[in-house]
Amino acid sequence: MHTFAYQARDNSGKMISGIQEGMNEENAINALMGRGLMVLSIQQKAASKITRGKISVSSADLVIFTRQLATMVDAGLPLVGALTALFEQADPKRQAGLRRIIGEVSASVQDGSTFNESIAKHPQIFNRLYISMVRAGESGGMLAEVLDRLAGFLEASERLRKKVKSAMTYPVIVICIALAITTFLIVKVVPVFGSIFADFGAKLPAPTQFLIDLSDFIRSYWYIIVGVIVGVFYAIRAWVKSKSGAETWDRWKLKLPVFGPLTHKICMTRFARTFAQLLRSGVPILEVLQIVGDTSGNSVITNALRGVSSDVEKGEHLTAALSRQVIFPPMMLRMVSAGESTGKIDTMLEKMADFWDEEVEATLAALTSLLEPLLIVVLGIIVGGIVIAMFLPIFKLNDVVSANK
Repeated sequence: MHTFAYQARDNSGKMISGIQEGMNEENAINALMGRGLMVLSIQQKAASKITRGKISVSSADLVIFTRQLATMVDAGLPLVGALTALFEQADPKRQAGLRRIIGEVSASVQDGSTFNESIAKHPQIFNRLYISMVRAGESGGMLAEVLDRLAGFLEASERLRKKVKSAMTYPVIVICIALAITTFLIVKVVPVFGSIFADFGAKLPAPTQFLIDLSDFIRSYWYIIVGVIVGVFYAIRAWVKSKSGAETWDRWKLKLPVFGPLTHKICMTRFARTFAQLLRSGVPILEVLQIVGDTSGNSVITNALRGVSSDVEKGEHLTAALSRQVIFPPMMLRMVSAGESTGKIDTMLEKMADFWDEEVEATLAALTSLLEPLLIVVLGIIVGGIVIAMFLPIFKLNDVVSANK
């Protein structure tokens, strides 16, 4: 990406000067002409700097970029021309990160680097899976085909992520509403009843007294409670990010009731689909195992695949190596065994990934339908419990007044 100083005339003949970014001089001129300017002079000033740590590209933008690039390359458009077209098409405001990345990659390709070497300079955007598949596609002369497969893989991964996210959105919203209502009742409503009951001068029912004491404590020491919650949150997050904490948390996730099997299916789907795509693209199997382990998203599977890779490197069959790891279900082992005997491991794993996708979707649908009434019941119990506790003294008003007399 370069910066150019230009002088131009607009449609009214007015002289305009300014700065224009572009991958090269021709690209900058085309951008200015697209704005209706007649370029009189243009000169490169300096290369624009990219703050790598701050560049972000959404998953949806990456999928669209990969799909469009695959289509252009398959149509016979030169790689640099395709990248230039995608650069010009990207929205400078909404897709600023993607636009800069495309500009950097295109400039690197024009300087003589291969496409996989160019994208490897941006690991925060293109992971090892992406780079390895592109490298295999370039070396085998199947870049368009591999990019198309990669786009399909990214779309499937994005669909799965959205399914999980949408299934979890409703419970999270209900929980937040329940917390907000409970906090409001305890902080604002309970004290009003507490001041009324204080005039009775009699002993209140235990649930009512507990709520009044809880309200007084929260209102008096709310800053301590907030500090403890924030401290615990960041402590847990730091622990989960540590190596031992991450491994322990990943093991727990697989053992949780209901959510454990769901997490396992999601991990197996990712493993099978990634393995199939890499193998189909011509990536060597040992490199496939390493990449799949690094992109599995669960340290239990990562450690298991390291053992599998070690056994395969010693000459073991893939099925035998996988069968030593309890994390892989018997159905998948049988499919891999059938794939080894027929030479179609990638096809078998792709079928397993599709099967698990359907299983995950069915599990999420059942879980969502179960959680909806369950959360409503929990919310009703919490709010109803508070209301009943506050009205208990009123229900026993005669006893309270008699005790006061």
